[in-house]
Amino acid sequence: MNEQNDAFYMRWRWGQAFTGYVLVLLSRLITGVQVRWQGCAPKAGARVYYANHSSHLDGLVIWAGMPKELRPTVHPVAARDYWDATPLKRYIAQYVFKALLINRQKPSAEGEVAENPIAAMGTLLAQNEAIIIFPEGTRNSGDGVGAFKSGLYHLIKQYPEAEFIPVYLENLNRVLPKGSKLIVPIICSATFGAPIAPLGAEEDRHQFLARAQQALEELAP
Repeated sequence: MNEQNDAFYMRWRWGQAFTGYVLVLLSRLITGVQVRWQGCAPKAGARVYYANHSSHLDGLVIWAGMPKELRPTVHPVAARDYWDATPLKRYIAQYVFKALLINRQKPSAEGEVAENPIAAMGTLLAQNEAIIIFPEGTRNSGDGVGAFKSGLYHLIKQYPEAEFIPVYLENLNRVLPKGSKLIVPIICSATFGAPIAPLGAEEDRHQFLARAQQALEELAP
């Protein structure tokens, strides 16, 4: 029985690794992504990779741009209602990306407690692991970077020991734009910048979010 369990576990792990390999390969074939580490080097640790968001492929491209040995410790933060919609999406999110799925809906029943996404992200950072987030909150439809929501501010305020690294994604909005299901292969890039400075003692939410957004926009080619 133990041998059967061991064999099943090995096949399960092999299936996870193979699915991850296929997704990385597809990502590179479709986007031809050029990964540039301009301001920092890839390494393990408590990091918050924050990026502009215009395509369902954004999280995959950043995750696939990581060295193979780091991927299991880098967790995309994604919407549960989208990734829980089908068994395939659920399998990829939970067992390949090891994503942190966040409920976007408010509690509908009396007595239900709203999920705290900042605390959930902090649990991963406390384990010295990294997350991928999109502070615009939803996909934008243009080339620019939309206004950031306040989550990034609350995150750096509560977890100042983490490194906050901007990642500018170029052309992803043309590969799979918002509202489209048609993939158009085109060369893309993911540029990793330098970690932004910690939250200043007198810096308020608006000042910090403007500074974080500017650091991201300055990576645009």
